[in-house]
Amino acid sequence: MNYTFEFGWLLEYYPAIVKGVLITLQLIAVGGVLGIALGIFCAWVRALGPTWLRPPVALYVELIRNTPFLIQLFFIFFGLPSLGLQLTELTAANIAMVVNLGAYSCEIIRAGIQATPKGQFEAGASLAMSRFETFRHVVLVPSLQRIWPALSSQVVIVMLGSSVVSQIAAEDLTFAANYIQSRTFRAFEAYMVSTVIYLGLAILLRQILLVIGGFVFPRRSAR
Repeated sequence: MNYTFEFGWLLEYYPAIVKGVLITLQLIAVGGVLGIALGIFCAWVRALGPTWLRPPVALYVELIRNTPFLIQLFFIFFGLPSLGLQLTELTAANIAMVVNLGAYSCEIIRAGIQATPKGQFEAGASLAMSRFETFRHVVLVPSLQRIWPALSSQVVIVMLGSSVVSQIAAEDLTFAANYIQSRTFRAFEAYMVSTVIYLGLAILLRQILLVIGGFVFPRRSAR
């Protein structure tokens, strides 16, 4: 059986591909910023925060890290409406990505905090700083500096994992590929194009995070 590769459909479905790429970028932008912010908060709670707040945060982290992202997405999109909370596909996808990245980044950032020399905490205390002020001004930046490569890799992994949001009809890049395949029956070409785009996005995102790390942590770049 001879198979002829055909990419002429790209012109006809170009808007769908562009829309899918833009939604994927929006998902990782929102999920990356808010997810890391949530991870920083949870890492502070688990390492230095109030004792009473540590068990619920630990439960959240373990629950998210030990369940599939797709199940988390389904729970948010299909489960929460049972409690009266209606969400659009894109909103549910954004929440799921923030919650997922928050749990994973929490443990990565906590590792950086725990590697902080005790002398830095003592220095903050000698300046009459509270535990939170010491964390914010003395501990956080060096901790992020240590774990930035690992955190960057996790952000890229979450971006690639966003492909499952098409299962709730969020119109990301994978949704566009599925749509094109169902209309053209060109599965190989449709998914090959989406694969190449995901590869390009992953490389681009990694480079952007590298630049951000070099800007925020110039001393690390200098070394």
